Amino acid sequence: MEPVTAVQADPRTAGPPLLDGMPRQRGPLAAAPAPALPAPGPAAPGPVPAPAPARRWPRPWRLLPTPAGTPFTFGYGLVLAATSLLAEHASPSLVHALHQATSTDVAHLIRTPLLVLPGSALWVVGGFTSPYALGFLFALTALERRIGGVRTVAVFLLGHVLATLVTEGTVGIGVLLGRLPDSSLHRMDYGISFGVAASVGALCGLLPRALGLPLLGLYAWVLVEALVEFSDPMTDWGHLLALAIGVASWPLVRRRHTRRTAAAGT
Repeated sequence: MEPVTAVQADPRTAGPPLLDGMPRQRGPLAAAPAPALPAPGPAAPGPVPAPAPARRWPRPWRLLPTPAGTPFTFGYGLVLAATSLLAEHASPSLVHALHQATSTDVAHLIRTPLLVLPGSALWVVGGFTSPYALGFLFALTALERRIGGVRTVAVFLLGHVLATLVTEGTVGIGVLLGRLPDSSLHRMDYGISFGVAASVGALCGLLPRALGLPLLGLYAWVLVEALVEFSDPMTDWGHLLALAIGVASWPLVRRRHTRRTAAAGT
């Protein structure tokens, strides 16, 4: 019987010694595989710096009405310019007859209110270069750019109609009580001043506070000074009432202005 020659194990791969006659013994321990590392992806983008706001240059032409931007003020301004030219160049008798036919005095308001209320707003006292016309252009243009044409019409008509009805109604009551003569029922009354005053009052609520409140105070002071002079107290009271109507519309016009600003920003 030949002797069995022991096989020398490679010391580099050898593990613990194996026992003879013991089946299913584990061989050399293999090195545990290193955990796979995720492949490096693209670097996460950093915060994008906000672009610098563009410098806004003054645009003085926006103070005046345009057909696209302020169609109501532009179209109404053309009508007032035409009637002002007519009042300046037509015969005085014709102009007086037109003024009288559209006057919102008590007698006309009782007979034809639907004719004289809009008709009286076709004339500018003093012509198209008067302070009323300038106030109309600047106030209604700024107001329409902020709240739109429909709401600008509503503010203007609210001041024009309500202030007219209150002042002329006071005149009618004064005549009934014997405090005023019967001729007061035919007192000539026309123009856009009540509507302009209401528009100025509404606009002051949309301007920055540092500008709107001083403008409101200055305009109210001018109206109070005119009332103190007592040259036309009923009309002067009507101006203050129309201004108060415009101020009372602040919640509505501010809500509309906020919606338009938010829609323009989206």
